[in-house]
Amino acid sequence: MNRLAVRNRLRRVPVNGRLLRAIAKAALAAIAPPARGTSARSNHEVGIYLVGDRRITALNQRYLRHAGPTDVITFDYGPPENAAPAERGLRGDIFIGLEVAHRQARVFRTSWQAETVRYMVHGLLHLSGHDDAQPAARRRMKRAENRLVRRLAARFDFSRLERPDKLRA
Repeated sequence: MNRLAVRNRLRRVPVNGRLLRAIAKAALAAIAPPARGTSARSNHEVGIYLVGDRRITALNQRYLRHAGPTDVITFDYGPPENAAPAERGLRGDIFIGLEVAHRQARVFRTSWQAETVRYMVHGLLHLSGHDDAQPAARRRMKRAENRLVRRLAARFDFSRLERPDKLRA
């Protein structure tokens, strides 16, 4: 059974949740296709939460012992090592710092929507086993991240993640 929850916890920044969920589903399909010999559906349980600086800072301090806000934090609840192939899949929660995405977009001269998708892909790659603790692994992960973000950008219009009809003046 697949479960994909996308929740915006930062109400003052309205996001098109349906589109972000569609992008997440496409990313999941690319990152972790069903195992050979299993049903056509994979078995994922992933939560993606868009949060503000206060929440991402609290998570960063509590679980990583780092001060201040960060872009993305991933909690991997992966399947037991002895799980049957049909029970395997990505399991975890991804917390995305939406205010960080807005600031970093200005620094990198991109859109906050593209930054948000990048952070989501980064989190999904962590759930699939990628690690960025060492330089060589970080480079491999960054290449995989860039490839997938390009593929998703060719398929989806990230700018539509913004819901201008709902923005407050």
